[in-house]
Amino acid sequence: QVQLVESGGGLVQAGGSLRLSCKDPRIILSTFWARAWAWYRQAPGKEREVVAAITSGGDITYADSVKGRFTISKDNARKTVYLQMNSLKPEDTAVYYCAADRDGTSVLPTGFWGQGTQVTVSS
Repeated sequence: QVQLVESGGGLVQAGGSLRLSCKDPRIILSTFWARAWAWYRQAPGKEREVVAAITSGGDITYADSVKGRFTISKDNARKTVYLQMNSLKPEDTAVYYCAADRDGTSVLPTGFWGQGTQVTVSS
């Protein structure tokens, strides 16, 4: 079910930064707060993988490949979830998807999805 709206992808050189944003324009603040959120990515020829996730309680998990470089966060006032990506590498090139789940404890939310945003890192 595609419901989320992502933005912020683009082309960047290796070592650069991008910030992805995700929101669901149809929900109220309490619903936003209660959900679990995550960012996934899918590179050409590879399976979709979770990059970072945040539960309603604020517990955060990261893929080993992005630890120390990526940061997931929530802005309750804007009902927006962000993925700050620093020190980008060519292997970070992928379509990035935002996902959310009614189960606020989920570390792999899959209930709602965005359409995906392309991130391309040039060497």
